[in-house]
Amino acid sequence: MKIIVFNVPASTGGALSILKDFYEEVIQNADQDIEWIFVLSEPLLNETENVKVLRFPWIKKSWFHRLFFDQFIAPKLVGEFQPDKIFSLQNMMIPKVKTEQIVYLHQSLPFADYRFNFIENRTLWIYQNVLSRFIFKSIRKSQKVIVQSNWIKKACIAKTDVQESKIVVIPPKVPLHIKKYYEESERNLATFFYPAGADFYKNHRLIVAACEQLLGYQFDVIFTLRGDENKHIKALYRRVQELKLPIKFIGAIEREKVFEYYSKSILIFPSYVETFGLPLLESKLHKGIILAADTPFSHEILDDYPNAYYFNCFNSEELKHLMQKWLDGDLSYLGEFEYIIQKEKLLIGNLVYSN
Repeated sequence: MKIIVFNVPASTGGALSILKDFYEEVIQNADQDIEWIFVLSEPLLNETENVKVLRFPWIKKSWFHRLFFDQFIAPKLVGEFQPDKIFSLQNMMIPKVKTEQIVYLHQSLPFADYRFNFIENRTLWIYQNVLSRFIFKSIRKSQKVIVQSNWIKKACIAKTDVQESKIVVIPPKVPLHIKKYYEESERNLATFFYPAGADFYKNHRLIVAACEQLLGYQFDVIFTLRGDENKHIKALYRRVQELKLPIKFIGAIEREKVFEYYSKSILIFPSYVETFGLPLLESKLHKGIILAADTPFSHEILDDYPNAYYFNCFNSEELKHLMQKWLDGDLSYLGEFEYIIQKEKLLIGNLVYSN
């Protein structure tokens, strides 16, 4: 069998992680009866006896180059290699071909409740109002669609009216060995951590606004940004410097370092556009404290977790209030035993009042 894998958008962030994770799975579970062909833009993946890698870095030059590749080069490659299946890791199927296609959908912008306007953010508006049409068409026409969460599955069905059996939910794997769980300490309760990229919807501005309302408190906030990623982040960085807010821009860090921060800080996750929200799961597995945006993806991951607290992702006052309560010691960290006792009390109370 011959399978061609397309993922030309992947170069950084979550998309690159998805590509690398899938590639590693292919390598580790090598089946000599399957010939794999990876079609990429910039990432460097090693070829093996049954894995071939084709790179087209020029795709990243502009939207026009990407469109030209999708409409003409990609179908030509399918015709040249004659695969038995196409696996698209780029949210949309390859056009103008008859080969069976499986689409891995990890772009949640078309399904987000929040709608961007053109002036606010042109790129995100294009995703929601133009590219979304191609994504919906791909959901309808592909043989199978893989998504990361149940809320996205429900959104796909609502938007496209496809059969439920067509959408398969496969949550992201978290290949980690927990070296150290979260531990309460005076320092840990005064350190907040947000591992996220520079996209507008990651909502760093909400944390900055909350910090402006907490002047006089002693705490630190850690961003995994440099401060110069785009105009929006540059403006936030300047404001942080001008007001001397306790926010540190440490740049991108290795995954192991991220895991280390989960054990010694409080996760803040204000993003309002996510398919899954991987840091939420990672922090949960580290038994950390989590302040999360009140969104469907947050609740899907955290509703059974005792140390998760929610805030309106467009209300900095709510986030400030939660941060303040932690800093004042008005909220307690619940270990597993305390959580079990709390649930038992709630159950008994419900039984009493129901009778």
